[in-house]
Order: sequence, then structure tokens, then C-alpha cells
Amino acid sequence: MAIHLYKTSTPSTRNGAVDSQVKSNTRNNLIYGQHRCGKGRNSRGIITARHRGGGHKRLYRKINFRRNEKYIYGRIVTIEYDPTRNAYICLIHYGDGEKRYILHPREAIIGDTIISGTEVPIKMGNALPLSVV
Repeated sequence: MAIHLYKTSTPSTRNGAVDSQVKSNTRNNLIYGQHRCGKGRNSRGIITARHRGGGHKRLYRKINFRRNEKYIYGRIVTIEYDPTRNAYICLIHYGDGEKRYILHPREAIIGDTIISGTEVPIKMGNALPLSVV
């Protein structure tokens, strides 16, 4: 474990040090960069809608809309804001070790358990097929 000292080139890098051991994000397969070719351009890249540009860089969060983990309990770990879809999402840790994002159910808080299947109780956050409801 080495410590990397910066060579001072600006006042902000003076006395700066970084530990070389970097902790990777455990959710890297759920968050990835999204290629944005918008900003008022058409398919050829020509500006067609003026005065649209810039904006903050956003990362895309992969959401589990299918909820196909049948009869496996999941616990809500975090509630985050998703800038791509202007909504809140929850990170779920399932009992088998899998981690997925879902859209934040109303009235759900951190620590709640959710489940999906055909014979689960009708509760906020649980997912049932339409044929059962």
C-alpha cells in the first residue's frame, strides 16, 4: 500500500496525497456511462434546435422492471435520485446475494423487505402479476 504524493503544479495540489488502494464500486454492473447525442442535434449531428447544449454529465442506472426474482426476499439498502428519469430509485439486496435497482415505491423506507411472486401479500413494494390481482 503506497502513498502517491503529488508534484505541486497548482495551489490545490499542494500537500496532496492519495492512497493507491482504490476501493471499487460494488455496483459497477448497475451504473454505466450513457452516450448522449442529444443537445438539439439530428441524426447527422447538425444543430436543429438552437440554444440547447451542455448540461451535467449523467450516469445511467439499470433498473429491474421485470422483478423476476420470485419468492426471494430483498431489503431496501439505499434510496437514490436518478437524474436520467427524474425519479427516485432503491438499491435492493436480495437474499441470494444479487443487487438490483427498482423504482422507489411510495411509503417505502430503508430497511423494508420486498418480495415478488404470485402468492405474496399485497403490500407497498411487493410485485404481483396482473392475473392474480
